[in-house]
Amino acid sequence: MLDRDGFRPNVGIILLNQKNQVFWGKRIRTHSWQFPQGGIDRGENPEQAMFRELHEEVGLKPEQVRIVARTRDWLRYEVPDRYIRRESRGFYKGQKQIWFLLQLVAPDWELNLRATDHPEFDAWRWNDYWVPLDVVVEFKRGVYEMALSELARFLPRTGHAGHHFQHEQRNRYLRGNGQRPTAPTAQASEPDLPPGATFEPNAQQ
Repeated sequence: MLDRDGFRPNVGIILLNQKNQVFWGKRIRTHSWQFPQGGIDRGENPEQAMFRELHEEVGLKPEQVRIVARTRDWLRYEVPDRYIRRESRGFYKGQKQIWFLLQLVAPDWELNLRATDHPEFDAWRWNDYWVPLDVVVEFKRGVYEMALSELARFLPRTGHAGHHFQHEQRNRYLRGNGQRPTAPTAQASEPDLPPGATFEPNAQQ
């Protein structure tokens, strides 16, 4: 389902824990990390698609999260031709997304990357909100920065010190100077994961 400009409607999910850290998933059998996302099916609105993708990709139900905010308008990114199937070239251009900021209200051990027979991720971890985007596939970095920037003002308060820290990390991230926060790094060996995370490099779809 494409719009007249060749963009497929899609939703993106920024999932927070109680420390305002964000969920990052490692795409199955790759070294790329990303936020959960997926297409909007015919007959769905963005919120319905978001809850479906939330369950399919990380195994969570609506009662296990709280909607904090969403982007006002569509955010778009174009997909390079080399990533587009040959039969779709010429009319498929990329994705247009509504981004949701969610907060997890359940224990993080309830995350389940194998909720369906076609998992999207084979590992996950929590990271600082303003983590550098070096490990995100290049053509998605711009829309990630736009979504994170628009939704940052809705971050739940974690105390005065925490708010100041988030502000400083945002400035350092956007200016590109100062000590950057630690990014999720792809390693040949098993990464350092939080309790409940999984790492199965040989997982089958």
